[in-house]
Amino acid sequence: MKTSVEATGKNIEQAIENALFELKAPREDVDIKIISEGGLFKKAKVVVSISQDEIQKYQKREKLKEEELKQEEIKPQPEKQQPKQKEEKPKKQPKNEQPQEKTEKQEKPAAQEKEQKISAVEFVDGLLKAFGKDGQISEIEEDGVIKIEVSGEGLNELIGYRGETMFALSYLMNTICKRESKKQVLDICDYREKRAQSLASLANRMAAKVAKTGRYAKLEPMDASERRLIHLALQDNQKVTTMSKGTEPKRYVIIFPREYKE
Repeated sequence: MKTSVEATGKNIEQAIENALFELKAPREDVDIKIISEGGLFKKAKVVVSISQDEIQKYQKREKLKEEELKQEEIKPQPEKQQPKQKEEKPKKQPKNEQPQEKTEKQEKPAAQEKEQKISAVEFVDGLLKAFGKDGQISEIEEDGVIKIEVSGEGLNELIGYRGETMFALSYLMNTICKRESKKQVLDICDYREKRAQSLASLANRMAAKVAKTGRYAKLEPMDASERRLIHLALQDNQKVTTMSKGTEPKRYVIIFPREYKE
């Protein structure tokens, strides 16, 4: 895992951005050392390092990614298909005999498929058992959105770094347990509310920095729901404005001063 990067750019700001992109870290998590400010024929050079008080967080993220890669490698091999046997032609029945009645399996295949469909609560319950976790599951509907809430101890493994694992499980839950015209979301240990508060705090902190320096701030890539929280947190701010740039899944938010200074 990289904890320090040396980068160059046509100016110091660009050199810092290049280093942050390589480290995959936001500006507030790093220490910056300027090696050269650059000039007419010389590029600016900086050394950007993960701050000591934040390095443990990035080590946990790296460990989680390694575990996910190991799980992907351990996948069951597809079963070999047996050679098809020649189908025997059905014997012709005498005219005076009636055809055999359909079996129960032939009559009700659709009913069996319906019985196999599981609810979101059942899916999450099975998920907890598969991970060997204990938790309380509740289902709450608000504004047409069904929230499957899980509470308990030791569930951080199901949340993952900045909710990545939880968001993936929520997508899987929606795919398997579809409900017509209703969206379902998975929330573990009130993570979504805590993350919303954390993003609002980050937005206001970076906005204050942008307003003070007169220079824009580029946040790390986020999914659409988290970018929306940043925009909402700063929509009434008289000193800064926001916009999203880039392409998914690396789309990010930039905070600009309303009177931008080059």
